[in-house]
Amino acid sequence: MGKAVIAVLDDDPRIGQIITAYMRDLDVLVEVFSDPVEFIRRLPKVNPDVLITDVRMPGMDGTEVLLKVKEYDPQIQVIVITGNADKALAMQVLRLGAFDLIEKPVEQAELVECIKRTVRYQETLKERNHLAGQVSYLTSRDAHRWGIEALIGASPQHRGVIEAIKLLQKAETTPVLITGESGTGKELVARAIHQGGARATRPFVAVNCSAMPLELAESQLFGHVRGAFTGATANRKGSFELADGGTLFLDELGDMPAPIQAKLLRVLEDGLVEPVGASRPVHVNVRIIAATNADLEAKLTRGEFRADLYHRLAVFRVNTPPLRERREDIPLLTVHFMKELTHEMGIPEQTLSKEVLDLLTQPDYPGNARELRNMIERALIVSGGKPLEPAHITPVMQQTKAVAPSGPATRGPAPPPMTGNLTESLREMESTAIRQALEKTGGNIAKAARMLGISRAKLYRKMAVLDSGIDSVGSSKGPRLSTAGGRA
Repeated sequence: MGKAVIAVLDDDPRIGQIITAYMRDLDVLVEVFSDPVEFIRRLPKVNPDVLITDVRMPGMDGTEVLLKVKEYDPQIQVIVITGNADKALAMQVLRLGAFDLIEKPVEQAELVECIKRTVRYQETLKERNHLAGQVSYLTSRDAHRWGIEALIGASPQHRGVIEAIKLLQKAETTPVLITGESGTGKELVARAIHQGGARATRPFVAVNCSAMPLELAESQLFGHVRGAFTGATANRKGSFELADGGTLFLDELGDMPAPIQAKLLRVLEDGLVEPVGASRPVHVNVRIIAATNADLEAKLTRGEFRADLYHRLAVFRVNTPPLRERREDIPLLTVHFMKELTHEMGIPEQTLSKEVLDLLTQPDYPGNARELRNMIERALIVSGGKPLEPAHITPVMQQTKAVAPSGPATRGPAPPPMTGNLTESLREMESTAIRQALEKTGGNIAKAARMLGISRAKLYRKMAVLDSGIDSVGSSKGPRLSTAGGRA
């Protein structure tokens, strides 16, 4: 990579000479300008990597220069030099995308360090863009995995969600709030919005707000500088900086701690992030997509969620319908999950009978698509890799009903408790599945685990449990599930 080109713009020629002298030991090329209009005219020829500019200049101020430079090439990094009287204007320039700010009188050490940091960032940016071109095939792979085609369904409710995604893919800065029950695919919707828009080649960073301890939430989202608190041994970028240019997905938004809600609101208003312990803010360009399965309106009424933050995030709202309201999508999802699971478990793909599909369409699925997938996976384990039949589905379905959570998603009377005979039946079927897998693989534990779609450790544990109670389930036929002689 060649030498970085640094353009210096100040209406006082002495400042340009001083700054040039400060950079004499740096391996860079320097171009000095005193007229902002002349600089903009020659911008295509100079094509700088970094611009160092004063704020107040005759003919054109720093704001106009920044806008024209960013319009020409958004990747040119701008360092603003400001006096005390110009701080308000300088902060405006910073909000518009300037990389850094240096106060007058300019000190050599500060300027040199700032230039080094900016050049390093610029080189990283160029390398990233180069790599992005080399791995464009990954983008198409991600589009298949996370794009609209990853959302399975044909119901009117599903088509409504798809239409909303298509609209939001074009509105790349609009905040989005996705609501819906757990397991309805809220993150898939968020990723599809990101993947189909202009930010697809930039990061998608997901944060679970319910998993953030209050004492660490600020650092996780906004970052911190070295020495900001005990244990902060190095600078750390927060989720906002990591997502710069891309999308930040705030999952379980309703569980965000109240103090963090106020700080998030400020970021949404001015695009500036303040790392913990930092002396100056950092500008970020991030699209926010939030999701929640909570009733935010009820939280607003109880004062548990900020109304101003809610209205900032809910500019466009998408609701992901529960599976029980789009039952015609269940067969399509079942076929999709079967392809995924048989591939993961290393067993042949299966053609599902109408009886199996009809049976799987009956439950309400309080856990939605996630619960459907789990049920199919358990049924495949019980079947031992054989084609699924209603006899493999029914006991798994009854077991799921027995542990279904209560709540608005559960309809009808509570299911009866699981009987002892059903438990014994499930254990016997699982025992048979494990025996068959071991027989097919010649006792190879690793291959048997892959066939069953579980880890070796989990298979060992299941074998130990089934061994200890093998007689209690009435399975006296065949060898015991001993690991003796098995190969890992």
